[in-house]
Amino acid sequence: MADHKDGVDLGRRRVLTWAAAAVGAVGAGFVAVPFIKSWMPSAKAQAAGAPVEVPNISKLQEGEGMIVVWRGKPVMIVRRSQAAIDALAGLATELRDPDSKEIEQQPSYAQNGTRSIKPEYLVVVNICTHLGCSPTFKPQVEADWAGGFYCPCHGSKFDMAGRVFQGVPAPLNLVIPPHMYTGESSLIIGVDEQGAA
Repeated sequence: MADHKDGVDLGRRRVLTWAAAAVGAVGAGFVAVPFIKSWMPSAKAQAAGAPVEVPNISKLQEGEGMIVVWRGKPVMIVRRSQAAIDALAGLATELRDPDSKEIEQQPSYAQNGTRSIKPEYLVVVNICTHLGCSPTFKPQVEADWAGGFYCPCHGSKFDMAGRVFQGVPAPLNLVIPPHMYTGESSLIIGVDEQGAA
């Protein structure tokens, strides 16, 4: 039996109200989904931020480096000789941050004397911490320098672990990106075992 008040069918009114609300909710959903979807990054943007796999770094000879691009940044992978690794320990007094205490410059697993997971390989973002120039990799030993990275724009120097020397414009060590080894000679840049990306 329907409710009636002053000639109005209240039961019918309730049904119509709920039907209108349901149609309105569905319509709002159709409008909201494309709008919210537009906030999501495009496939191209997701690919630009994706980790980069480097399948075979063993082809690098000692003293050689290669560059891969991760998130639009040049990442240098360097294979160091044992002599270059040994020389790192003797540079502490010449460096601004020899112990890599600036936490944001490297993940915790690269906070060591070689700033790397495997001492033989350095993985470093090749962008100067002064004004964002791209330093030149110089593996050769010179009279006053045991090699490393040199920024020709303003003269900043970094050692073979990407640590900045004192008395140059660059204030910080080069950045070590998150990375991990997926095999004996393959690695992935942009993600690590701690889940950082």
